[in-house]
Amino acid sequence: MKSLKKIFVYSVLSLPIFIVLFTSCQPGNKNKTGQNKAFEIHSFSAITNYLPQQQGVKSIYLDYTDALDGFVIPSLTQVDGGNFAFSFKLQNNTNTNQELYYKIFYQNESYKFQEYDSITRSQHPLAAENFYGSWNDTEITFKKITLPASTKELQINDVFNIVGNPRNESKYFDNDKNCRWKRNPRVGKYSFLLVVCTKNDWEHLPLAVKNISLKQDSTFVNPFYYFKHTKPGINTETHCVVDSLGLMVIAKPNLGTGIYVNASSFNGASYDKSYFCNTCGDDSNLFRNAPLQQFINYVDASTKFNNIPVLADILKDNYSLTEYNWNKSFTAQEELVPTLIQTTKKPCQTVFSDPQNSKVIIKNPATKYGEWKKESVGVITRHGLTYGKYRVKVKLTELLNKEGVWNGLTNAIWLITQGGGEWNYRRICHSNKPYMSTYWGGVHDKRVPAVDYSEIDFEIIKTPPYCPDNIFSPVYKVSSANNKNVNNWNTTMPFEIKESKGKLTVACTNWDMACMEPENFTTGCNSISYGGQSFYTFRWDSAYRALTERSEEFDDKLFGGPWYYFEIDWRPKEIIWRIGDSPQNMRIVGYMNDKVTNVPNNQMLLIITQEYHNTVWWPGAPFAQNNLPFPLNDIPGEIYEIQIE
Repeated sequence: MKSLKKIFVYSVLSLPIFIVLFTSCQPGNKNKTGQNKAFEIHSFSAITNYLPQQQGVKSIYLDYTDALDGFVIPSLTQVDGGNFAFSFKLQNNTNTNQELYYKIFYQNESYKFQEYDSITRSQHPLAAENFYGSWNDTEITFKKITLPASTKELQINDVFNIVGNPRNESKYFDNDKNCRWKRNPRVGKYSFLLVVCTKNDWEHLPLAVKNISLKQDSTFVNPFYYFKHTKPGINTETHCVVDSLGLMVIAKPNLGTGIYVNASSFNGASYDKSYFCNTCGDDSNLFRNAPLQQFINYVDASTKFNNIPVLADILKDNYSLTEYNWNKSFTAQEELVPTLIQTTKKPCQTVFSDPQNSKVIIKNPATKYGEWKKESVGVITRHGLTYGKYRVKVKLTELLNKEGVWNGLTNAIWLITQGGGEWNYRRICHSNKPYMSTYWGGVHDKRVPAVDYSEIDFEIIKTPPYCPDNIFSPVYKVSSANNKNVNNWNTTMPFEIKESKGKLTVACTNWDMACMEPENFTTGCNSISYGGQSFYTFRWDSAYRALTERSEEFDDKLFGGPWYYFEIDWRPKEIIWRIGDSPQNMRIVGYMNDKVTNVPNNQMLLIITQEYHNTVWWPGAPFAQNNLPFPLNDIPGEIYEIQIE
């Protein structure tokens, strides 16, 4: 009697583990590969237990619960067991049992370098930086399976997850602990590669391919390069199946979960805990789960200045240009108040996490006569990421009143290094003039091949653009304390400033630490084109650590409505700054690429602030910080949404 078709279901969670990987194969159809070969692969599905009914790309949000040790995709609350299940079927085209080996790989496709370098016809020199991995234990290379003779369908079921430091690199270890948070998974789209090979092929695989934690010729071998681009050699029975862009990872912290206060931010100084509450403080729950931390700006003691002793609500009271000029001209030197920009000594007093509306409120606090303070305020994320499209929905304070007078604040949305030293170093700068060694040093600071400092900014302030050159710098008439002639003290603004009444400058900046490796590294004012637009970059000199682009926007548009969106699109080879009234209506206001600036590749945090700047940092600004009043009332800002994808 003719035998029935045999169907096997084979669970391999406890199969013997072998050190494996193989050379060349070409990715085939997702449902069937390797026809007319010794075996075939059918019905590969990279994720079977998450949104099983959904077709196409599946989206998953990073789970911030207990994620300080690193994000795990999926988390235990998203999928039972905290693993994705995958499956595939094997078909034996021979009459003998076959010993086969298989492995699954994942790679972030949104933020990567191409694996193949067409010029050298080898692995792209930066493809090893891509975020890829397999099973968490890198000693588990390929898994062995026995394929019975003439088996038409042998189903293999297995699991994996996506974690930080997937290659288990030693530089991310601390006291023998794998600190996976130091190289967190990237947001964006992921593809999945299934590789199956015979024993003969497996035995001839390089060790650095079998175990992704190992190097070959001092570099890691990207499996997506190796299996998709190396030429066939002795390995002829290796088959690959790709599930392209099967998963979209998004970060969207719940802003109502709370704000953590980190004692280390205060450098050992004492602070008042009287404002601590369930959603802001230093308790164990907030330590584990709060996605944000109160940000304490660095206070540069060298920027101390003398401020007029005036209290005013510049925005509500419509503090006039005449009042500004009078107070600037007729305040006696001995009346001026020696001032440093301050930060809070009462954490949680000026930042609030609203659980009901899932938003954060920040406020620059009012001061009192004799108290005299200008206090910056903000929040910072606690989980570092590399690359991503950082989009925030905010209602930050307006900066100009109807008279066009600035309130002294800078609204900023920015990324900053997570720090940490060597584990978080940027890519080596291969130049005879590499990075300036410190953020704060001057032109004579030494240069070094690697640093961990990085920063990408939106800074919105009342100051003129620096480019084109004929705009910078406006000529201001010097006032004098002559109250008998109003024109001597009530000076008018230059034409360029009058023309920009009601407008702010949106500064888009990348702190490249003056690495001179980019082929078009320049100083002064230079144009760069993208998407049919021209942008002007500006750098003061070759030792200046940042490259900036500036454009003007109306204050009422950015901060006068119910909210506005700001987006930093940080990619491996370029940075794009966008603004708009909705995610679907964003427009580009800044663009740079790796031809003009060194794009950071280390792990960074997101900061949102309303901060007082010393205007010596902004040459050409029409209002000097020391001639602006202290705040009479609180100045609030609201953060409605942070999304990184």
